[in-house]
Amino acid sequence: MEKRIEALLDNGFVSSVYFTGKTDEMKERILSLDKDYVVVTDENTFTYSPSPERTVVLESGEDHKNWESLERILSFALDRGMGRDGIFIALGGGVVCDMTALASALYMRGAGLMLCPTTLLAMVDATLGGKAAIDFRNTKNTVGAFHPASEIIISLSTLSSLPDKEFMCGMGEVVKHAFLSSDDELYKFLFSNRDGIMARDTAVLEKMVELSLLVKKSYIEKDPTETKGIRSALNFGHTFGHALESITDYSISHGEAVVWGMKKALTSGLWQGITPPPFYLWCIDLISQFPFLDEYKVAKKDYEAFVEATKKDKKKSGGVTKFVFLKGLGEPILSPLTDDQIAAMIV
Repeated sequence: MEKRIEALLDNGFVSSVYFTGKTDEMKERILSLDKDYVVVTDENTFTYSPSPERTVVLESGEDHKNWESLERILSFALDRGMGRDGIFIALGGGVVCDMTALASALYMRGAGLMLCPTTLLAMVDATLGGKAAIDFRNTKNTVGAFHPASEIIISLSTLSSLPDKEFMCGMGEVVKHAFLSSDDELYKFLFSNRDGIMARDTAVLEKMVELSLLVKKSYIEKDPTETKGIRSALNFGHTFGHALESITDYSISHGEAVVWGMKKALTSGLWQGITPPPFYLWCIDLISQFPFLDEYKVAKKDYEAFVEATKKDKKKSGGVTKFVFLKGLGEPILSPLTDDQIAAMIV
């Protein structure tokens, strides 16, 4: 394993990201821990656990990102007699990582955390930054905390068997980071390495994930607990996207919804005079390079529910939901939309 990234967060806490091409190295690292630990997986990732007797297996899917699953994790750790100095280890996708992080934050007021993401979405979106959450009352990530992992182990080999839909789900977040970056390195990399990315060339994916995480690192280090309005930029495309997920009962994947949401935010920014036309086309050009399933139509009967869903966004401040728009590369701006403006975007 090789340490590639370190993120310095509040109170000197450091999150270290390690890359490895082999799941065996990831398993060996878990087995080498000198503290008690509990592994959390779902039905799809149980085979990655090196310690079946220490593993709690959850049902897979966004609809199981709830209190019941969280209670199962906490009960498993408590029944094992794990202390506050124990470590919760997530082995799975974004849902597993988010729930395990929240369980770790709550258990005895804060236990250790290690994340071993097995999907592209989890690698670039659910690792750095301490995102810990469950969904509540059909609203994504409403109940949560900031609880960063001390170690993040990324094994690119887990991506070789990932279904195409899940792979593209992660690509949505990678493209988002390309737009939020302070330079065009990731944007150019995605353009010039499209074939290698779609062929899942390990070396290409490793560089892509690293570049994507470096963008996220630049935001979370400046605003670890989202108190300065800087980290909120990572919500680009998400307010529209989360609302779409909500009204479709999560039948649409997170990544697909985010890409759809980014296109809506770019169009809205264009109409408002925030997003310059050349930059709008520059962004749409990159999105069009990849086979995203992002042409969803919201039925008229769902307009009101969609608008209401945006009002439950966790980024709401002062009673107002602020959407993320882009003035240019790495130049986000937060601004509210009226109900009529939101409806105009989804017609």
